[in-house]
Amino acid sequence: MPSSVIRSFDYDPAEQRLEIEFVSGRRYSYLDVPESLVDAMRRVTSKGGFFNRRIRDRYHFVEHA
Repeated sequence: MPSSVIRSFDYDPAEQRLEIEFVSGRRYSYLDVPESLVDAMRRVTSKGGFFNRRIRDRYHFVEHA
């Protein structure tokens, strides 16, 4: 999953929680993210662009220290 912004991401469908680690090392949990949206993110070439357009500023999140 090469991305200039996102190092890795994982999804918990039972919790509808998307875990994202950015190349900066910052980690976030995005809450109530539909599985269909994460499936679409898996298929796109630009993960960072998709994240900025479809997830960022649209879902509540928790930053992990």
